[in-house]
Amino acid sequence: MPAPLPPLGDQADRLVTLGLVPDDATLDAAALRDAAAGLARTAPPGALLVVHPRHLPPSALAPHLLRTVATRSGDVVRHGFVVADMTDVDDFAPAAVDVPDADVYAVAVPDRGDDLAGWSPQEAAAEIAGRGRAPLTLAEGLHWVLQVPDVLERNRCFMTIGSRRRSADGRYDARTPAIWISGGTGRDGAQRRGAAKVGWCWWRNRHSWLGFASTDGRLAP
Repeated sequence: MPAPLPPLGDQADRLVTLGLVPDDATLDAAALRDAAAGLARTAPPGALLVVHPRHLPPSALAPHLLRTVATRSGDVVRHGFVVADMTDVDDFAPAAVDVPDADVYAVAVPDRGDDLAGWSPQEAAAEIAGRGRAPLTLAEGLHWVLQVPDVLERNRCFMTIGSRRRSADGRYDARTPAIWISGGTGRDGAQRRGAAKVGWCWWRNRHSWLGFASTDGRLAP
């Protein structure tokens, strides 16, 4: 099982250390730390700190997913990446989930959804709703991996079906986003073997190595 999330204040410090705080009139390092402190008063232990994607879209978060990989020449740190055929990654917005309209918010203890591995996104969406939970968005899933890189394990990764992309005709794109570990094959390239990978799977396809990340609530400051 992945390690528990650190306190919200520590999560804020990590985002600052990684340079993942916009320095603007709306949100800077001090405001992020203040928001984390406020959320810590009511958030349950193990909550996840999230900066709204209007400040940190998935394309900005992905390169900061750091994983240490053992190679013949020693340990190396791999940076995360978005698959080549997902240049529209930032268009995958929250869908059928209630995300707070706040610069910074918290997600109650996320679950990787290992028990749903082998289900299709379509099937898992109904099951998660039936449990009174909500799927994580792609941005939330990326924040989780940023804080706890080991939440990605071989054959135990996850989809983030709280984010979908609408096409010009208003229909949902059949692609659904996921985060897993690259095998370094194909267009990924051997230099990315072991790196965190943002990709997609079809809405009706099943994968035995992908669970469905979810939460039972989100908290605004």
